[in-house]
Amino acid sequence: MSNKIGMADATSNTSARHVLGLSGGKDSAALAIYLKDNYPEIHAKTEYFFSDTGAELKEVYDFLDKMEAYLGKEIVRLSSGRTFEHWLKIHNDYLPSPRARWCTIMMKIKPFEKYVGDDEVISYIGIRADENREGYISKKENIKAAFPFVEDGLVRDDVFNILESSVGIPEYYKWRSRSGCYFCFFQQKKEWLGLKQNHPELFAQAVAIEKESGDGYTWVQGKTLEELVAQAEVDGLNPVQSRKEVTIRWQDELRNSEEESSDSSCLICTL
Repeated sequence: MSNKIGMADATSNTSARHVLGLSGGKDSAALAIYLKDNYPEIHAKTEYFFSDTGAELKEVYDFLDKMEAYLGKEIVRLSSGRTFEHWLKIHNDYLPSPRARWCTIMMKIKPFEKYVGDDEVISYIGIRADENREGYISKKENIKAAFPFVEDGLVRDDVFNILESSVGIPEYYKWRSRSGCYFCFFQQKKEWLGLKQNHPELFAQAVAIEKESGDGYTWVQGKTLEELVAQAEVDGLNPVQSRKEVTIRWQDELRNSEEESSDSSCLICTL
């Protein structure tokens, strides 16, 4: 991609702003720690930010506090200045979906682009060397993307090693495969069940939003959340993977499980 920059050039660039967006997910967090430990000259000038929709899980905010303490730097909280319900009304009460991701655009990407303005920017992205994808969260010409994990050959196991030797793995991974809003439409059936079990009040809010949406649209095509979770309960789905031994830590179970495909998810939300 034409807006890609290598780490050597990124390190020597003294005129650009250096930024790293934390989603609350494992890969972006591990990248921030990796920069601090291996590229201290970049870490010293990097602005860490989080695009806050106001619909994040409490575990995400708790994890960001841990990250702030470990990094020794502020994580700037960005916001669209409006609630999800406001943007839902603006979009005629139609829920966002994989084909219409207005939530990501309005509540994540636009606040980021406003934050960096027209400055020359190097944005560090936590895509790993074992992922067959290239991702970028903005198409603005003044923003160049750097991929330290790809360039340095770090893979999924490295991410877990980095986190477990520092701040730990975010708690929501006990029952969820990625970060993002509590009502993210990329959630699997068992993850919606996990939301109901761990945050019943948020599940109730997601149900209420669904019922008020335009033209009877649902978060998951073809089923309401109540129908979806009822079926998950009948099927005996467990948001935490079934354990062969009760002594297995959930962190180890997550680490050894097959990673959920996230090629189609929104990078700024989930990475």
